[in-house]
Amino acid sequence: MIAEWQNHKTQLRSYVSKRIDDIDAVDDILQDVYIKASSNLHQLKSKGSLKSWLYRIAHNTIIDFYRKRQPYEDLPEDLVAEEQDTGKQAREELAQCLRPLIEELPEKYRTPLRMAELEGVSQQEIANQLGLSLSGAKSRVQRSRVKFREQLMACCDFEVGQDGITDYSPKDPANNPKC
Repeated sequence: MIAEWQNHKTQLRSYVSKRIDDIDAVDDILQDVYIKASSNLHQLKSKGSLKSWLYRIAHNTIIDFYRKRQPYEDLPEDLVAEEQDTGKQAREELAQCLRPLIEELPEKYRTPLRMAELEGVSQQEIANQLGLSLSGAKSRVQRSRVKFREQLMACCDFEVGQDGITDYSPKDPANNPKC
């Protein structure tokens, strides 16, 4: 291995020095390449591929060198981790805004929609509480969503982008008194 290493060492040094902006680190990187190659020699498939294998190790070692050098700032000691907001508060605020529109739906649609969307009740539990089959509860929730969407579209104009709804504005309540 040492004889083969000596044959490629000069070329590897040139390869590394062209890619590293710190001249002092070139020898350190070459040493790391040699250590990695020596300890993983059993992975070399054929002696003919030694040169390309060494260059791959050198390339990966250069990448590791730059990864270690990425600047970072220490966080202040008094920094307190924010509570992880799962969006619960936002959902509750939205639910309060949407509740009046949901209340305008007929009871048949209002109850399953409120249970599924505002209370987080499973569709199986909705079926149990309303005396429906599971497929009946699923259908009821789906129809409730459609009716609610129609009502929402009648009351608001939405701007939709790649990330979903990006903006909205209420329509004139004079045209639709339920809004």
